[in-house]
Amino acid sequence: MAKDNDQRIRVMRIIARMNVGGPAVQVSGLMRGLDSNKFEHRLVTGFCAEDESDYLDTVATDVTATRINGLGRSISPKADLFAFLQVVREIRKFRPHIIHTHTAKAGVIGRIASILSGRKSIRVHTYHGHLLHGYFGKGKTFLVIIIEKFLGLFTTKLLAVGKKVMEDLLSAGIGSAEKFALMPPGLKLEALPTREAACLELGLDPSQNYCAFIGRVTKIKRPDRFLDVVAEIQNHNVPIHFIVAGAGDLLEYCKERATAKNLPVTFLGWREDIETVLAASDVVLLTSDNEGTPLSLIQAGMAKIAVVSTDVGSVREIVVDQETGILTDLTTHSIANVLKELILDIDLRDDMGLAAYDYTMQRYGVERLVSDHEKLYLDLINDQANS
Repeated sequence: MAKDNDQRIRVMRIIARMNVGGPAVQVSGLMRGLDSNKFEHRLVTGFCAEDESDYLDTVATDVTATRINGLGRSISPKADLFAFLQVVREIRKFRPHIIHTHTAKAGVIGRIASILSGRKSIRVHTYHGHLLHGYFGKGKTFLVIIIEKFLGLFTTKLLAVGKKVMEDLLSAGIGSAEKFALMPPGLKLEALPTREAACLELGLDPSQNYCAFIGRVTKIKRPDRFLDVVAEIQNHNVPIHFIVAGAGDLLEYCKERATAKNLPVTFLGWREDIETVLAASDVVLLTSDNEGTPLSLIQAGMAKIAVVSTDVGSVREIVVDQETGILTDLTTHSIANVLKELILDIDLRDDMGLAAYDYTMQRYGVERLVSDHEKLYLDLINDQANS
């Protein structure tokens, strides 16, 4: 329970699960970076599924959290009700001034729990992406919109990781322009090993060209499209090998298909040392149907690596087309063509990598993310006091 004589601002951060990916990186950076002299910070989260890697167990081992069963990915009325009651309990114990939710499920459970807890907390929700495209059919998408519209009425501030994400949500009638603000990601990339050391660690040949697919191997990321690109590149005898750093429910399907078609792909599984993967890579490829602001592309830029990506979500805000990378439509042929261009033109690849480094370092450092959140929280507290 919070101490009555503690004058710090109490912030409760709620996220469904800390699976390896963008939201977990952002939340961990905030948990580490928020000024402990001004803020008392608590993280509430669920558990990852068996096919996911837990960022708290593998990377952010220094970040402590309150774990709640049922708050994770799966939907179950009984488990969700239990999670909801537990979140209400944690809110009443901690008595937060600010409740900040991340990801869709936590946004629903956390904000409703906040409303019904009896606490007059400021509510903030971050959209790290959205569920409007590529996840559900029309019926479920309509239901998502209705729920988000309702919750938006009771949320003090809505944050979007990218301009396109915010525009999509506003177009769907979720929230208002006055309530929304942009909050781009922020992260820190550790020093990269040498290419030779990285390839040795990963069991790769440093004399080859490598294209990396980094992230969850799940439907929205379109690993099937990635393998289609690999097959087309192979048919054109382009000198490149592909590596997949990630896991997910479609990993076994991808492995089986790559083996059956004898595709030049090495599956690395989840890697805690993303710097090692980047050090071995010449290009980073993203083939998704939908994205928020993918951290893998920011990390690539910080590692001076050009990217090829489908032009979806807020990717265009991270990748300056034809300057720091190349954006394409969703067709396999288009992706394969530009990837071939980058692989065969070393000077172009290097120039884009250097431009990507300058662009991402200026905009996406973790220090900026923490500073922006601290300012936001202080402004919201002051607004509440003066209202």
